[in-house]
Amino acid sequence: MILSQRSQPYRSRKWLAAVHQIECCMLCGKYGVQAAHLNEGKGMSQKTDDCLCAALCPECHYELDNGTKYTREERREVLRKASLDTIAQLARMGLIDAKEGV
Repeated sequence: MILSQRSQPYRSRKWLAAVHQIECCMLCGKYGVQAAHLNEGKGMSQKTDDCLCAALCPECHYELDNGTKYTREERREVLRKASLDTIAQLARMGLIDAKEGV
């Protein structure tokens, strides 16, 4: 199947609820997470797909969205890795399944 350009991003309350079941930040391990969406490939004021978010604590989420610790490209790379780690953790927890979805 070839993916074509989408007009609307993927939205899923179930997916976001599953992300919130991850207890610790994918970056620092701190307890308590938010769903942090990737900051790329999106229009003005539009978040990327819900399935491309990372489970981050509020401090890490803020740093990646607004901080000065990383360059723009470094922020994107850190968030991409955290997003993949989030997907892997959801699978390990049995919260997503290739056949059944979320």
